[in-house]
Amino acid sequence: MSKRAVLEVIALDVEDAVAARAGGADRLELVTDMAADGLTPSAATVAAVRAAVDIDVRVMLRLADGFAAGSAEDVARLVRVAGELREAGADQFVLGFLDADGDVDLAAVERLAAVLEGCRWTFHRAIDRAADRAALRKRLADFPGLDTYLTAGAAGGVDEGRDVLVAEARRQGEPGYEQQLLVGGGLRLDHVPRLLDAGIDGFHIGGAARPSGWDGPVSAEAVAQWRAVLGA
Repeated sequence: MSKRAVLEVIALDVEDAVAARAGGADRLELVTDMAADGLTPSAATVAAVRAAVDIDVRVMLRLADGFAAGSAEDVARLVRVAGELREAGADQFVLGFLDADGDVDLAAVERLAAVLEGCRWTFHRAIDRAADRAALRKRLADFPGLDTYLTAGAAGGVDEGRDVLVAEARRQGEPGYEQQLLVGGGLRLDHVPRLLDAGIDGFHIGGAARPSGWDGPVSAEAVAQWRAVLGA
């Protein structure tokens, strides 16, 4: 490959962040409460992680399980939280919301994008639950700061979505397809060769970095194994 593939690791705290960095992670996705599939961490956690590691940290903006933004009051609260996280040192984020029809919730995304001016951000796996992922990409094509889609290609994970991922990688650079593909969601090491061959250069792991499961910490050794497969 012409450039190093990005390895992003889910971190819950400073211990995870330090281990992921030691193993060769390029970036963290910082969350809390994986029982709810990852929610917004506290400002104190953000500040502590930013002080502990020198790699990029993308902070989750999501206050409840699921991919609905909630009421106008819920969105307003999330906007306030985003501002607090920026004050704590966050400068990259992860977000994504769908409406009841499975379309992107533009109103919620627009409100958050406004408070995130100047920040880079990822639209997360809500795209895998969208009614029409191509239409979602088209509607978000020119959003400021959006530089990444975290996706498995399908709601069921990478096993189900590999063909979609390869097809989207072939469209890289077309309108709506300028953003980096960051593959995650049931991702295994045996998926990597085909994805690399397709030109995909972003990989996201959570449980794969935790040999003891989500009750245990990130393992620097497990992260290093992924780093070795992806290339130094």
